[in-house]
Amino acid sequence: MATIQRIAVYCGASNSVPTDYLDAASEVGRTLAERDIEIVFGGGHVGLMGRLADAALEAGGHVIGVIPERLQERELAHTGCTKMIVVETMRQRKEQMEQLADAFVALPGGLGTLDEIFEVATLQQLNYHSKPLGFLNRNGYYDHLIAFFERAVTDRFLSPSQRATIRFSDNFPALLGALQSGG
Repeated sequence: MATIQRIAVYCGASNSVPTDYLDAASEVGRTLAERDIEIVFGGGHVGLMGRLADAALEAGGHVIGVIPERLQERELAHTGCTKMIVVETMRQRKEQMEQLADAFVALPGGLGTLDEIFEVATLQQLNYHSKPLGFLNRNGYYDHLIAFFERAVTDRFLSPSQRATIRFSDNFPALLGALQSGG
């Protein structure tokens, strides 16, 4: 059973998305706060990032933002974080988040979300870390990605054991349980 004290959550930074995704981010924030699991996130106040942090903070949770100077300067930083770490580059942000977290979760998001979760998945595959990771598949958002991974296994670009380390669930408490149990 993995002890998870901090989870890095990668997610979209747009407010112009279906409200169910914003609500999912709030649910994740509340759930983690209620379970005394700290959140490490990209440090923004907009979109799913903002909703995640706001919900966790409202529920008494701890939220660590990691934001590049360039984004902070554009006034995108969440000002209510328990702790804000300002780094120079996006690459440093990813590295800092990886070091701080015991596990990784991707909520619905775009290229940045995928970039960040794929990097930790690749590092896991190459045995740079053994931290669990998963995707919240709200409204089937990641169904095509699941199909892609299955195809990668079929065509032998990904081993079945490597595929098994990448978890998907449309239910966050179930996903969190899978990450904690390693199953």
